[in-house]
This record gives sequence, structure tokens and C-alpha cells, in this order.
Amino acid sequence: MAKKKKEPKVINYAPVVYQPITETIEKNYMPYVMSVIVSRAIPEIDGLKPAHRKLLYTMYKMGLLTGGRTKSANIVGQTMKLNPHGDASIYETMVRLTRGNATLLHPLVDSKGSFGKQYSSEMKYAASRYTECKLDEICNELFAGIDKNAVDMVDNYDATLKEPVLLPTTFPNVLVMPNMGIAVGMASNICSFNLAEICDGTIALLRKPNLSVEKMMEIVKAPDFSGGGAILYDAEQMRQIYETGQGSVKLRARYVYDKDANCIDIIEIPYSTTIELIMSKLTALYREKKLKEIRDFRDEIDLSGFKLTLDLERGVDPEKLMAKLFKLTPLEDSFKCNFNILINSVPRTMGIIEILSEWIKFRLECLRREMTFDLQKKKDKLHLLLALGKILLDIDKAIRIIRKTEKDEDVVPNLMKGFEIDEVQANYIADIKLRNLNREYILNRIADIEDLQKEIAEMEDVLSDELKQKARIIEQLTEIKKKYGKPRKSFIVHADTVVEYKESDHVENYNARFVLTREGYFKKITFRSLQGNDEQKCKEGDEVLTILDGENKDDLIFITDHAQMYRAKADDFEPTKASSLGDYLPVKLGMDADEKPILMNIQNSYPEKENFVFLFENGKGVRVSAANYATTGNRRKLSSVYSKTSPAVAAFYEKAPMDILLVSSEKRGIVIKTALIPLMSTRTSGGVQLLTMKKGQKLVSATADLSDLPDGAKGLKKLKIPATGVPMDNIK
Repeated sequence: MAKKKKEPKVINYAPVVYQPITETIEKNYMPYVMSVIVSRAIPEIDGLKPAHRKLLYTMYKMGLLTGGRTKSANIVGQTMKLNPHGDASIYETMVRLTRGNATLLHPLVDSKGSFGKQYSSEMKYAASRYTECKLDEICNELFAGIDKNAVDMVDNYDATLKEPVLLPTTFPNVLVMPNMGIAVGMASNICSFNLAEICDGTIALLRKPNLSVEKMMEIVKAPDFSGGGAILYDAEQMRQIYETGQGSVKLRARYVYDKDANCIDIIEIPYSTTIELIMSKLTALYREKKLKEIRDFRDEIDLSGFKLTLDLERGVDPEKLMAKLFKLTPLEDSFKCNFNILINSVPRTMGIIEILSEWIKFRLECLRREMTFDLQKKKDKLHLLLALGKILLDIDKAIRIIRKTEKDEDVVPNLMKGFEIDEVQANYIADIKLRNLNREYILNRIADIEDLQKEIAEMEDVLSDELKQKARIIEQLTEIKKKYGKPRKSFIVHADTVVEYKESDHVENYNARFVLTREGYFKKITFRSLQGNDEQKCKEGDEVLTILDGENKDDLIFITDHAQMYRAKADDFEPTKASSLGDYLPVKLGMDADEKPILMNIQNSYPEKENFVFLFENGKGVRVSAANYATTGNRRKLSSVYSKTSPAVAAFYEKAPMDILLVSSEKRGIVIKTALIPLMSTRTSGGVQLLTMKKGQKLVSATADLSDLPDGAKGLKKLKIPATGVPMDNIK
């Protein structure tokens, strides 16, 4: 029997559904963006990110505000009930809050063990099983009123526990605790301020809501960093930060000079850098031979604190050296301010006065809620004591009602009926022990009624008057300043009093000869070295192009056959001997492939009356004022120095009119004065014809050195251009 053919299997594909990219972003990406902004990266008005808040609240619930320290691993494990992001990230968060890490002016976690240091990227913290922590005393101010309904409580991620939305901090922690966060499309970078100054500034704002920025700047003088250092105070920049919440603060290291040991001890560095970054830069400068003033440097951090020691060469001025290091290393750095804070889950960039105003609103609400909670407790107590007062009038009646009631559930209703009290009061009376149903006990209890009524009246009065609420906040801030205030760690130095680094002050000056060859080799030779031998060594096939005498502080320029100019300092080159080849400029200056210099000149200035002269293969030439090559800043490379229409044959620098010999490929030459060449206003002008040549001919050389020409060469001189060349073979 023939086998039945199998029918081909039909595959049914799901229909393709196209979704607009805008819809994809709105439905898939935007929820993630908002989650990062609101739930992770940006701090709120209490100065904390969610990770900080969950950690601190867990420690609070563990009793670590008053108890002894416990292992960090225990804290991390408990925190995972609120924070599901993993133990490593929780521990890193705690490390930054510890006293040992020294990140905060006022650490929130009292720690024992190794927690690394804020100023080092390589000094790692110990594992959580080895370290111990508890909440620092200042956390009393973060949690004050949290058990009195001062803030909202919400479910944790699995709805098994409650956690606070914010902490009811009694001082503006948002400006005392430094915070940095990178969200999606935005970031936050808040520097720390001195607690005492912030308390004073907040008190001033509470008393005068329209306080000016100038007055706030007098009270809160500048940021203050845990690492100390010096702040270079720029009034305009500081005003911008105070007004807008954005700007930059310049920080400098602090140092002491040990005259006996001839060394500089750097004892504080900018908050925004690390010792590893500084030492890496010092190493690079030392290898580049730009730190000739330093013999050695080393990390001398120990239990007494930070120290970076620089051993100096004999005769080095420490102040000038530090000015140089501030310019060239992260010993001077900037802290970029971006005061971006979540207010009611909306990110806002605000200045200091606006931030403090928002904090005052937040604190007023916390205070009202706390007082409302206390008021209700007092009212509830008064309510019970009033019932007790009624019992005092007839204690025997109360005992009789309870004794004669046959059923337990009827005791409360009978007391309510007998004394005209409500159920809460009747339950309170029924729960009093028999031994306490005496006149003395009841009199002692109801003696508080008058005080309670007075306290309730006062609290209701405060709750109805915002000025009195502000007065209470002022009292709290005054007490906090007295208890926790510390002197500034970061010194303020006015920027206009700072000695700026001038490179020329740090360059050893001496006379030198500069030699450039056609192949691009450069030599800087001291005059002392020239006394023995001044014969210049060159590679085979190479020859000297230019020799100039100058100083080690001179600026040099090199113009190449690619129409580019390179600037360099004579001090950038190491002294060498005439017998060596020297530095190969294309490598030293980073020139393009096959690029060679055609002109070297000492160029300390760019006078308008001095000119560059360029001569091209097509027989044309041009003069351009040196002023056209002056640039602002420290540009090391300049393009489009001259026209690229025809290849350049030679270039000269003209301080005064000079004679130049031009020779064509047919060995015909002329001598002309550079004054005949027109002065052009643009660098890329093609110039004018100088030497008349036939088709296929070109200019092959140009020189200003006419010393080798015989007396018969006078016929080469031309007074007009363009000029026809004279056969060089006829010159005798």
C-alpha cells in the first residue's frame, strides 16, 4: 500500500504591529526616566536621596540612635527590607555617610573600622562584616517628630513595612550635606555649607522673608567642605550661585613650608579631587621635565591625617612653585554647582534663598503635624481626666455600679449611664485598679487638668499663628547651632589677592643658539657648550636652514610647507650639543605626515610693522603683516598661514627691507628688495608675480644670504617686478 504524502506544515506568523517611536518612548522609556529622577538620583528637601533615607530609617528602627554599634553587615541586611538594590550599593551608601570616610562636614553615621577616605580613590573600605556603625548624635535632629506623624509614611516595595516619604529634619540638611546625583537628562551637584552659617541664614530669612541675596551672602559666606582647603572667593560667581543655584567654586590646596627640611607639606586638597589624581599629574610633569624644582614627592598619609610631601631643589621659591602647581595640577580645582532638588516630586534648580524658603515651608508643615499630634494626645488625656473628676464626686457610686453589674459587658454602659460619660471615658474608669479607686489617687491625677488645659490653649494658639510657629523653628535652629555648630573648615581667600602663575617666572633664563635643519631637526645649544665646538652635525643629505641667537625664555614659531604655524617655548626643548642631531620637530610638535618646517623665528610679539614673506613655485610672492598671526589664548597650532595655490619654496621674516635671491629651475635668477613685494591684508593671498618664467618652469630656491655671490652679481638686482631672470652661469 502506497504511503500517503505528508501535507506541508503551515507556519502562522504573528501579525507585525508597528508602534510609533514617540509612543515607545512615552510608554517604555519615560517611566524609567521618571523613576531614576524621582526615586534614585535627585535629593529632596530633607537633603537625602531614597537610598540614604531607607538606610537611616532602618538604623533608627534598629535602635541605633541610642544603643551601641552593631556590625555593618547586620544593618545592610535589615536595610534590604526597604531597599531591594543589593547589599553592595547599600554598604557604599553607608560608607559615604560615616565619620571614618570624612565625606560630610557632619557625619550621620558613627563608625568603627576602616571606611576609606573621601580624598582617595584607592584607599578602599573594609568589608561590612569587619566594621561597626550606629547613628551619630546629629541624627536626633533628622528623626525629631517622626513618631508623631510629622511626615507621611508609605508602604515599602512589598507592602510589608512602612517607611517615611521624607525625614522631618529640624535644620536645612539639604545645604549642609553635599550631594551629587546623575539622573536621565539632568543632574544634581550640591556643595556643603557651614551648619552655623546656614542656621543663621535660615533664621534671618524666617524673620525677613524678602531678605536680599547680598545680606544672605554676608551671613552664609561661602561653601564649606569637609576636606578644608581654600576657596578662591569671586563675588560675582558666588552671587550667581546664590541666585540661580548654578556656577563654579574654585578650591585650592593648603600647604606649609618646612624650611629646615626644604619641603612643602600639602595638608588639605580640594574636595573635588583625589591624591591619586594629583600624584598622577605630578608624575607626568616630572617625566616631561616640567617640574625641575622638585626632587621627590610622596604620600605621607597616616593616622594624623592627610599629607603629601614635595622635596624641593635648593634655592626654589616655595610660593612660586605652588603657584605653578596650582596652575598645572588638580591642587587647584573647581566644584561645579547645580542645586537641582525635588520639590513635591518635581525637579527644580534653585538658589540658596529659594531652597531655604522651600525648607521653611516643609518644616512648618512638619511642626504643625507634630503639634497637632501632641495636641490630640493632650486632649485625649484631658478627656479621660475630666471623667475621673466626675468619679471623685461620688467614688462610692462608681464602686456600687461596678459591684452590682452582673455581666462584664454591662459595666461600661452602666458607668456611662450613671456618670453621663462616653464610652472611652467609661472604659478608662473601668480599667482603674480597685486599690486606686481612692480619693488621694484621683486627686493627684486630676491635678494635671488645669496644666493640660493651659498647654492645650497655648498649642492651639501657636497652631493658629504662623509667626509663633516660625519663632519655635528659630528656637530650634539656635539650639542646633549652639550644639552642633563648628568653625569653617574651608578658608576664604579673595581671588584678587592671589598671585597668578606666570610661566616666564619659572623658566631658567640663559643665552642659547637655535639651529634648524631642512629635514626638521632642531637644536637648542647653550653658549657655554658652543665654546668647545660650534660645528653643527646633520644627517646625511641634510643641511642647516636657520641659525638664531636668543634666550631660553623666548617664544619660537615654525612655519611648514603645509601652510601651518607651530608655536613652542624655547624651554620646551632640552639643551643639546652641536655634535648631536637634536629634536625631530615633526614628532615633537605633532606635525602631519611628510610635513617639514621652512621657517623658524623668535616670535615674542607680533608687531604690525614687521612682516612674513612667502615665495611660491609659480614665481609669485607675498608679504603679510606679523599682526595677522597674533592669537588670543595659548594656541600651539595655526592653519592657513599662507596660500596653498602653489607650493611654498621659502619663507622669511622681515624686520626691515632685505635683498632676496630667487632662482628658477632654468638656473635664472634675480635679486629684489622685499619692499617691492606688495603687503597684503589677508594671510591666504596668492601674491604677485616676482620672477617671469616660461611654461613648465618654476621657482626652486630663494635665499637672503648673498654672501657667496661674486661682485659680478650686481646685474641680478632688479628694481621692478615682475622681472626676467638672469642666467646664473654668466655670473662670475
